[in-house]
Amino acid sequence: MQRLGNKVLGLLCLAALFVGCNQEAGQQASINEPKTVVYFNGDIITVDPNQVEAEAVAVKNARIFKVGSTESVLAEVGNNVILQDLHGQTLLPGFIDAHGHISFTSNVLASVNLSSPPVGEAKNIDDIIRLLKEGRERFPDAAWLTGWGYDDSLLAERRHPNREDLDQVSTDLPIMLIHVSGHLNACNSKCLELAGITADSIDPSGGVIRRFAGTTEPDGVLEESAGHVVRRVMPEATDEQRLHLLEQTQQYYASYGITTIQDGATNVKEAALLQRLDSEGKLYLDIVGYLFRQIPDFPFEALTGEGQHKEPRSGHYRYGGLKLMLDGSPQGKTAYLTRPYFHPPHGQPADYKGYPALPNEQVNTYVDEAFAKGIAVIAHANGDAAADQLIAAVKRANVKYGKADRRTVMIHAQTAREDQLDQMKEEGIVPSFFSAHTFYWGDWHRDSVFGIERASRISPLKTTADRNMPYTTHNDTPVVPPDMMRLLWANVNRITRSGKVLGEAQRVSPLEGLKSMTINAAYQNFEENDKGSIQVGKLADFVILNKNPLKVDPLTIKDIQVMETIKDGISVYRNQ
Repeated sequence: MQRLGNKVLGLLCLAALFVGCNQEAGQQASINEPKTVVYFNGDIITVDPNQVEAEAVAVKNARIFKVGSTESVLAEVGNNVILQDLHGQTLLPGFIDAHGHISFTSNVLASVNLSSPPVGEAKNIDDIIRLLKEGRERFPDAAWLTGWGYDDSLLAERRHPNREDLDQVSTDLPIMLIHVSGHLNACNSKCLELAGITADSIDPSGGVIRRFAGTTEPDGVLEESAGHVVRRVMPEATDEQRLHLLEQTQQYYASYGITTIQDGATNVKEAALLQRLDSEGKLYLDIVGYLFRQIPDFPFEALTGEGQHKEPRSGHYRYGGLKLMLDGSPQGKTAYLTRPYFHPPHGQPADYKGYPALPNEQVNTYVDEAFAKGIAVIAHANGDAAADQLIAAVKRANVKYGKADRRTVMIHAQTAREDQLDQMKEEGIVPSFFSAHTFYWGDWHRDSVFGIERASRISPLKTTADRNMPYTTHNDTPVVPPDMMRLLWANVNRITRSGKVLGEAQRVSPLEGLKSMTINAAYQNFEENDKGSIQVGKLADFVILNKNPLKVDPLTIKDIQVMETIKDGISVYRNQ
């Protein structure tokens, strides 16, 4: 615990005595001025480059009023003060979810958890069958049985569960599983029947219906857009059910110290539900929504009026812009690469490089129209060929409309090359790295997806930082839990599940890693004047940790616990 000097301790005692004992004056002060909360007696990491650490922080009217030494802060807070002793714990800016999907997360939290350790318990396909049977008993009235998070790269069989596996659970109840990447599905026979997928079905644009070897018979595994056919025939939850799930999912994020959440690739209906919760006063975390551009009849009017990314904050929900999906996932081997996969997936030739979700001309059109309308763009691009698509489209649009502060974001940027980083800096593209991959799929990427050379460069944080480029890091929840301490640990250590270091040259310092989920993430959202660091005038969005990530052994960062999350000066989560 931090030791306080006698003079400072005396000021604290005097403030406590005044507030606690001079009741009449205290009552008068509470009428005439708002209460000021002072956090002290712990480590305070401001992420402010001009003052990285402080002794105390004062908060008034949901904003930061004073930052500095305990003595200087107390000298300016007035009489109506509440003292919050940190007891040696660490205060930081609230974490910002630079990319994720709260609407999707709320859905999968109500599905059968088929994740592998440490997130779930599925180690093989027999475990998946068992978990689904248990799920069927828990939801006996369900019209469909859904499961989330299976990962073929971590199952003992190293393959996807197919229709024959899932038919062991049921042949009369439709079953649909979502791969951990969100880019593939697995169905039983009843699911395929209801979706109308047969041996005569052709692969849709941007997707693949996998077949049993040597036949045209679907094996139940659907890649990318092929899964959309199934989702169109599945029954939807009622609005009231969705509202309840969304409201509860906030606490899931808050438990990891997150104060601003992203809803990437949302649709108008999902956005309307979150806006309704906001209007009813049930949102207490900020949510930034990005409408999925590839939906039919895209509603441009929602993004060109009040609430667009550069408008002042009003309430807890706002639109940030639009989202493009340019390719798939590297762990699912559907990402679009310029060089072949190290080991091609099921049924693919040796020169297989994945495939794009959109042709170049369509990407150019989407980026052009967004720039013309002043709408911010975030674009999913895992493979370097997909990254080339985005860079080329932005370059064309910048020539046409002139360069401006647009902050186009390349989501994931897993395999961004060094020459691409140079081009991204030149064109004003912000990379948001899914750097948790180094732990969750690092071994798989090294041994099966990319090989050692390319795998060592996934999420190139250090060479991006060396270019003085703003970048962010994220968990892409629900793909992995929104565990910001494990994310920071991955940024700093790059250790795989097997305990091996993957790409030591791309490690960053703990402070650099923290910037990617605080001040840089605020910048990505055009919110750096309100969030991301502990500075006077900014919102009082904080997280309290039981240990200081800048002082502990870097290998133990993932074990640091979130003790409290504070949004707009109000405690919204406490670790009991």
